[in-house]
Amino acid sequence: MGEFAFPGPLRDQLVAAILAGDKTTTSGLLIGYEHDAEPLPRPGDRWVVIDSAGEPVTLIEVVAVRVIRLADVDLAHAIGEGEGFATVAEWRTAHEAFWHSDELRAELGDPAFTVDDHTEVVAEQFRMITDERLDLPALLRQARTA
Repeated sequence: MGEFAFPGPLRDQLVAAILAGDKTTTSGLLIGYEHDAEPLPRPGDRWVVIDSAGEPVTLIEVVAVRVIRLADVDLAHAIGEGEGFATVAEWRTAHEAFWHSDELRAELGDPAFTVDDHTEVVAEQFRMITDERLDLPALLRQARTA
């Protein structure tokens, strides 16, 4: 499942940006994948995007994945996040606020968790699947029952 942020206003904003075609990149922390024993995404992986109500809304496909230091996130990736960032500094400020949130710290089980320049970030690029040969409504219905 493609779940962006936690359910609520931020997820709603991110899902809307995906549906509008503005969001084509996303960033996660490597430590989050390790904590959840979740494999890293790979090009070709497909995810059903879930909204705040838990409803599937669209299908995306991973195009590229890089594991990079937080200090090495580039402007193209920041702009691709679809949140209106004009600089990497703006992107970093917003992401640090999320990564230092009580919700994320609770999810990681570390109330003092912080990031720094050396924190490893999983930088993903994806595309929304719009291939007319796919039965997207059927795929979304299937995801709803999974």
